[in-house]
Amino acid sequence: MNSIRDNIKNNMLLTLVFISYIALLILMPNKAAQSFNNSLYYVKEMLIIMPVILLLTSLIEAWIPKKTIENALGEGSGFKGSILSFLLGSFSAGPIYAAFPVCKMLLKKGTSVSNIVIMLSTWAVIKIPMLANESKFLGPKFMAIRWALTTIAIFLMAYITSIIVRKEDIPMDDMTNNKEGTILNVNENYCIGCGICTKISPDNFILINKKAKLVKKTLKSDETENIKDAIQRCPAKAIQYKE
Repeated sequence: MNSIRDNIKNNMLLTLVFISYIALLILMPNKAAQSFNNSLYYVKEMLIIMPVILLLTSLIEAWIPKKTIENALGEGSGFKGSILSFLLGSFSAGPIYAAFPVCKMLLKKGTSVSNIVIMLSTWAVIKIPMLANESKFLGPKFMAIRWALTTIAIFLMAYITSIIVRKEDIPMDDMTNNKEGTILNVNENYCIGCGICTKISPDNFILINKKAKLVKKTLKSDETENIKDAIQRCPAKAIQYKE
C-alpha cells in the first residue's frame, strides 16, 4: 500500500491524466476514444524521437568538456552566448519536448539560465523550417514582423527570467549533497547497456548481459561524487538514488 501511495505521489501528473480519462470514458465515451487515439499518436512519436535525443544528449555530455560549454553559453559568455543559443534553437529540429533533456544537460554543464530560456523559446516559436512555412502561407511581411517582435520578446523574457530564477532553484538531478546514501535500484527496463556508469564508478556498477547491475548499495563518503556523476551522465536515467 505504501508503495502504491508513493508511486501516485511521485507521478501526480500521470495520475491526474488517468483519472481524467476514466471520467471522460464514463461521461463522454466517444470523446474518450478520440482523446486516447490522439494521445497514442504522440506517445508513438515520442518513442521514435526521444531515444535519439537521449543518445545525442549522452554523447554531448560525454565528449564536450564542461569548460567549453561554460565559455560558449555560460554566465560570462555575454552577447556571444545569447546569439549562439538563439542560433542553436533556430536551427533545431523536432518538437519542443525534445529540447528539455538537451537543455537540462546544458544547464548542468554550465549554461546560463538566460541562454536556456533563449534556446527553448527559439526552438518553440522561430525555428527556420517553421519560418519557411509561415512565409509561404501568411506572407513574408507577416513572417518578418512577427519574427522581429518575437525575437525582442525572447531576449527580454530571458533577461527577466535570469533575474528571478537562480540555478539553485532548478532541480538538477536526484542526487543531493549528502555525504552518504544508498543506491536503491538500477531500473533494467530503462537501462540501455551503454556502460557509462561502469566506467565512472566500477566499484559500484558492473555490466551483465548488457544491463548495469549494482556491486554494492551502501556508499562511502568518498564515493558520492562518482555516483553523482554516473546519475547525471546516464542517458536513460536508469539509476535511482534515495537518501
